Amino acid sequence: MPGVLPAGEPVPADGSLPASARASVGARGFGVYVHVPFCASRCGYCDFNTYTADELGGGASRAGYADTVLAELALAARVLKDAPPPRVRTVFVGGGTPTLLPTDDLARILDAIDRTWGLAADAEVTTEANPESVTPTSLKELRAAGYTRISLGMQSAAPGVLAVLDRRHSAGRATAAALEARDAGFDHVNLDLIYGTPRERAEDFAASLDQVVAAGVDHVSAYALIVEDGTRLAARMRRGELPYPDEDVAADRYLAAEATLGAAGFSWYEVSNWARTPQARCRHNLLYWTGGDWWGLGPGAHSHVGGVRWWNVKHPASYAQRLAAGESPGQAREVLTGDEAHMEDVMLRLRLAGGLPLDVLTDAGRAGAARALAAGLLAEPAHAAGRAVLTLRGRLLADAVVRDLLP
Repeated sequence: MPGVLPAGEPVPADGSLPASARASVGARGFGVYVHVPFCASRCGYCDFNTYTADELGGGASRAGYADTVLAELALAARVLKDAPPPRVRTVFVGGGTPTLLPTDDLARILDAIDRTWGLAADAEVTTEANPESVTPTSLKELRAAGYTRISLGMQSAAPGVLAVLDRRHSAGRATAAALEARDAGFDHVNLDLIYGTPRERAEDFAASLDQVVAAGVDHVSAYALIVEDGTRLAARMRRGELPYPDEDVAADRYLAAEATLGAAGFSWYEVSNWARTPQARCRHNLLYWTGGDWWGLGPGAHSHVGGVRWWNVKHPASYAQRLAAGESPGQAREVLTGDEAHMEDVMLRLRLAGGLPLDVLTDAGRAGAARALAAGLLAEPAHAAGRAVLTLRGRLLADAVVRDLLP
């Protein structure tokens, strides 16, 4: 969750939503996101809404955090009382490092979501974790509490790359944690990679991919490093201590990921995500990418219900104070226009392996799709069947294709 929030109109103190939003809640599925903003240390590349103990200051702590989240959940239940959503299909606990909370707290939050709206029988329940923040015992406790999927921040298997990123875990800890999660009974295990870090060699990334495959996980996410203003990494680059990322190198790394993961039985289903089977795909992220609804709990968390999107105040202390006063922690919101919803739909669905129907595009957008097809960025068989689907080259230039489809 990026640390910079957009502007918008005020959220009512009681968190109420327009009748039109409540009437259509869950039409494309309903999920819950829980943001846990605590980290043991701040990674040099991170600009997410997270806090170390030193950064928190007074008025916020891990100890009371679960109760504060449950207070927002109670507010959400009141807002949707007359228009309850369908059963919750997905829960995603992200951060930060959610597994810095006691497993009992993570279990209480999940149980409260179930009691509030009900979990679907086959609900996907994910938590993120840093490799050093879990143990075989804590993983078994999480699985027993109902968590079905875990996403571990590996980033790299190369010690030098981990040092540049200010990661705390050792080079082999992520894959060891993945094996422990499998032993604990998790249905699905994901490893996150970052590529294109300064000083990363091709053989470093190749070794990372090999370790991922050897770990036996069924899902991999791989993202090019983005240098965010205000981070330590950005400051080091401005001082000339590190070179800026190279786009050509990043493209080479992406092609290496596709080749290695494809050979190991993974298939891409979103530009930056690969899964061994359709069942291993992250259904919570698919909810985002296909226009579903979700309620985001926690400081800085974003929500989307029935075409209304809002985001909470960022600091955990302000978040707790609002809820203690009986008020919504929402900082601002926006009601998406038809054009805005269409633009986001095209931007997100084009990144999926299934693409999007050409008939949702304007005439100008379909002309842009024809140009992208001629340039080898869209797949010809899919285009002939009425869909815009990215080729491998198109995945490397996905943003450019989006601009063609949204003239």
